[in-house]
Amino acid sequence: MDQNPALQRYKLIISYDGTKFCGWQVQQNQTAIQPLVQKTLETVLRHPIDLTGSGRTDSGVHALGQTAHFDSSVSIDLKKILLSLNALLPSDIRIRSIEPVDQTFHARYSVIAKEYHYRLRLDPIADPFAAPYQLQVFEKIDLALLKRGCSLFLGTHDFTSFANEAYRGSAAKDPIRTIFRLDLILEEGGARLEFEGDGFLYKMVRNMVGTLLEYGKGKLKDADIDAIFAAKDRRKAGPAVPPRGLCLVSVKY
Repeated sequence: MDQNPALQRYKLIISYDGTKFCGWQVQQNQTAIQPLVQKTLETVLRHPIDLTGSGRTDSGVHALGQTAHFDSSVSIDLKKILLSLNALLPSDIRIRSIEPVDQTFHARYSVIAKEYHYRLRLDPIADPFAAPYQLQVFEKIDLALLKRGCSLFLGTHDFTSFANEAYRGSAAKDPIRTIFRLDLILEEGGARLEFEGDGFLYKMVRNMVGTLLEYGKGKLKDADIDAIFAAKDRRKAGPAVPPRGLCLVSVKY
């Protein structure tokens, strides 16, 4: 690899099974994904790397299309680097692609939308192969009701009631988010909820899913959802569902 004084920015698309990790960001005394990818890049490129992701995913959450960027003054053989990175990374983390991008691209600040999926197992018999990536729901869910509930979250709202730690971070600065799409898609043995929005607060999707399940069980009505939004109080919304059913599918720029 030849040295080049001009910095080139590179965009990574990363997939990972989040089961064994504490999330994307560095956590003290725990294994996170970002530092593993960054260290591997430094090993391959032989210089320090500052890896910036599109945002954090929490402990146990998966990703098909996490996006990150870094700068390098080293001339890179993209095909060779991709093979080298995946050879060194744990088998539950994979770099799907690496490509040069303009310096104006920023993995976090250039984001216009993110898509998350949450998978539900509705069959009373678990699928042992899919179990690490689904929530098994044992109570009866009215799917027509659940689909109707999805429509109540569309549009622009103050999502304080659906954010953990709403008193700090992005939720404290600006809890307003827009949900462009929230679809219920039936699958064999269950269903998935597809969320697409301009951004998501800490644990917002998991808290929304928990609330939707309460609605689908008939425990909440339309007026209750309106009241939860208006309360701006996390305690008023449904319980958070486990992280294993959640996957960051794509980040859009």
